Amino acid sequence: MALFVGAHWTGEQWVATAFADGYESTTVYEEIGRLWSDVADDATRVLVDVPVGLVEEGKPTREPDELTRSVVGDRADEVVTPPVREATRKRRYPAAARVMERKTGQSLSERAFTASEPIAAVDELLQEIPETRAVFGESHAELCFRAFAGAPLAHDRRRAGGYAERMRALAEFDPDAPPTVQAAAEAVAGHAVRIESVLDALALGYTARPGSTELRTLPATPETDATGLELCHYYRAADPLA
Repeated sequence: MALFVGAHWTGEQWVATAFADGYESTTVYEEIGRLWSDVADDATRVLVDVPVGLVEEGKPTREPDELTRSVVGDRADEVVTPPVREATRKRRYPAAARVMERKTGQSLSERAFTASEPIAAVDELLQEIPETRAVFGESHAELCFRAFAGAPLAHDRRRAGGYAERMRALAEFDPDAPPTVQAAAEAVAGHAVRIESVLDALALGYTARPGSTELRTLPATPETDATGLELCHYYRAADPLA
């Protein structure tokens, strides 16, 4: 059974939705390694919403981040420039900020630093287990929703209007999305997971699974980082967004 997984980092844990022929499950994981252990035998594609492929030094902004900002309109602020690879390994902000300054000549936002732990965890998994490289890819929920909706979204994901917009986008992409959202929300009951995180994980999962529209990347022809990881965001759409 081929599995297609979308994994969203909530800030404290991973919410992972799995599809095969249809919706399979939603699971909460403390570590990305545990997620991989569960799906390794069957996963064809796993899309995560933390950076895959990191800058070592020089200009810190990655091309996929710039392109995604250009197509998501008012949601561009949701796309954060990640720390350089060495900085993601630092556990204290001052140390990470010093590395960022030394490697790029630019400052490191505290918001970007808070994502260091899951970024480093995914990067270490991809460096240490070679077979993960053919399976893992990066996406961004705002890009997925933008592609499903056919236009940039107007509302913040944490607002009622944002929830309604995202539900409409999912339902336009898949008429069975409303009961799937309900099933996923029920699956995470008992965990500190907000509904917007469930929607983000589902958007990633729907993008990962085969569909009626083509799986595309921003940029269309990705470059690779110093370790050979692709620098791109995946999305699914009939026509290229950029």
